[in-house]
Amino acid sequence: MRVISGQARGRILKAPRGYKTRPTADRVKEAIFNVLSAKIKGSYVLDVFAGSGGLGIEALSRGAEYAVFIENNRESWLTIKKNLALTGFETQAQVFLGDFAHVLPRLEKRFDLVFLDPPYNQGLVQKSVSLIIDLGLLKDQGVIIIETAGKQKELPVREEITLKKESIYGDTAVLYYQYY
Repeated sequence: MRVISGQARGRILKAPRGYKTRPTADRVKEAIFNVLSAKIKGSYVLDVFAGSGGLGIEALSRGAEYAVFIENNRESWLTIKKNLALTGFETQAQVFLGDFAHVLPRLEKRFDLVFLDPPYNQGLVQKSVSLIIDLGLLKDQGVIIIETAGKQKELPVREEITLKKESIYGDTAVLYYQYY
């Protein structure tokens, strides 16, 4: 797992020990950031279910202004902090340890990009998308990027967002929703 492009290009990111994370494959991450390339510079990014922080750190490396990470596993939370130090982005980030439903209401920023990569098939896509919208955490034209199981993908149902693009990579689906 590495940073693909930008200021921290080539840096190898640490992965949590002994915890079952599902880091985004480099080819999927590269495809996501190719789609988002025009939206990254100067953006505020929220990485929920952050794991090792790879998506948020990639955004920072490519010019995002600030990133907020939410992770409920202590080992993963510590790994995100280590990866931010390794890449030099610790002053451009905030890392929260806790359940997304408890952390999201505490956030004071609004975001241009939101990455959601929850455990598959647990209903967390709908819950997290609804909470993000209800709390007003998305800026106008903000994009929610959801990584989910390709065959049994969870689709959020909210009239405030529109599916703009869907890509399938093996067993993984990446969905891009725009907020209006």
